[in-house]
Amino acid sequence: MHNKNLTVFGWSIILALGGFLFGFDTAVISGVEKTIQQLFDLSPFWHGFTISSALIGTVIGALITGKPADQYGRKPILFIIAFLFAASAIGSALANSLVSFIVYRFIGGLAVGASSVVAPMYISEISPANVRGRMTALFQFNVIFGILMAYISNYFLSDGGTNAWRWMLGVEGIPAIAYFFLLFAVPESPRFLIKKGKIAEAKGILEKIETQDINAEIIDIQASMLLKKENLFSGRYGKSISIAFLVAMFNQFSGINAILYYAPRIFELSGLSSGDSMFQPVFIGATNGLFTVLGLLIIDKVGRKKLLIVGSIGMAICLGLVARAFYLQSFEGYDLLFFLVGYILFFAFSTGAVIWVLISEVFPNSVRGQGQSLGSFTHWFFAAVITFLFPVVAGEFAMGSGHAFAFFSIMMALQAIVVWKFFPETKGKTLENLGKELSKDLPSIKVA
Repeated sequence: MHNKNLTVFGWSIILALGGFLFGFDTAVISGVEKTIQQLFDLSPFWHGFTISSALIGTVIGALITGKPADQYGRKPILFIIAFLFAASAIGSALANSLVSFIVYRFIGGLAVGASSVVAPMYISEISPANVRGRMTALFQFNVIFGILMAYISNYFLSDGGTNAWRWMLGVEGIPAIAYFFLLFAVPESPRFLIKKGKIAEAKGILEKIETQDINAEIIDIQASMLLKKENLFSGRYGKSISIAFLVAMFNQFSGINAILYYAPRIFELSGLSSGDSMFQPVFIGATNGLFTVLGLLIIDKVGRKKLLIVGSIGMAICLGLVARAFYLQSFEGYDLLFFLVGYILFFAFSTGAVIWVLISEVFPNSVRGQGQSLGSFTHWFFAAVITFLFPVVAGEFAMGSGHAFAFFSIMMALQAIVVWKFFPETKGKTLENLGKELSKDLPSIKVA
């Protein structure tokens, strides 16, 4: 790897730790959700609301973060995010009432939503075009790694007695505090600095990471900032908005968050013991991590579009088989685990690896913060809806779970068609070129 790419890689790894916390916070609840339901004697409705309270926070966090990130910079917002992660982990672990538990989980959700806006946007802005997909996908890899670590942590802490759930939630505070201090090692985004007129400072950062003509790149970036006063919803960015909305919506219509949040419960519905139901999600997490790495390695070669189409077809088939198993109540051997691991395999290298890369690419510099917020908001809005509805639809019966997985399967078949017909390929193009290509009434720069 080129020395300058190593610099970008180092910064990206630190920034992507926000993804680790995002993933850990998302999945850790799967190990405690049944305990929380029993501890506070929750009905299916209040159970769904309590577990999705963090996702309500993510919707708000994603919605409100783009503007301050554009106004004050990416780095100050990341410090706030790290603090919120730590506060949520410690607070939810010490909660003694349902209200306080919901509040602290909501705070964690704010951090997750904000992280999903700022970290991928920052990584895309410091990465050269030829490695941007790979570097931005590091965020998703860390999300998956965080999910896997949450599953492993839950498994080993599950025998900790009546307070095991507190340890499961509280351990997240350790990486959150580490993230806060590691952020001192990364600079501000050079594109943000140029936007604020700090050209010399931006040039110093670009010289560390770019191999092309720095002065020409600064001129391109400055030119892209001339649209600063344009509103995201002016009509000029309709295609970018549509792509971000659709890739985020379909990501959640794959059922990924329902599976991550309720994995042990899904396996229990198939007749497995409580211990086996807590352990089998580790296989899902490991598969997720392994094939996210595959997606990360090939995304800049194969391209975003092909990965999405192949993955969508594979997910549709696997989810259809899961639905069939629930409808027929046919759970011989490890069939359900096999189908779900197959689904995760296709999810990980396709929509899992692509979503944050694509959303961070399709908006011009002048509205990238607003656009990233819109994409993240869409993702978390549908995540909250599905996570809230899944226990209500699935209930305690296999038939309800069959309906849910059948819906997810149909949505993935639809995603394959939409991506094939509508989505452009973005690999190998600079952010400035993409902004011009996808913005209405602006001259496009042809990319070789």
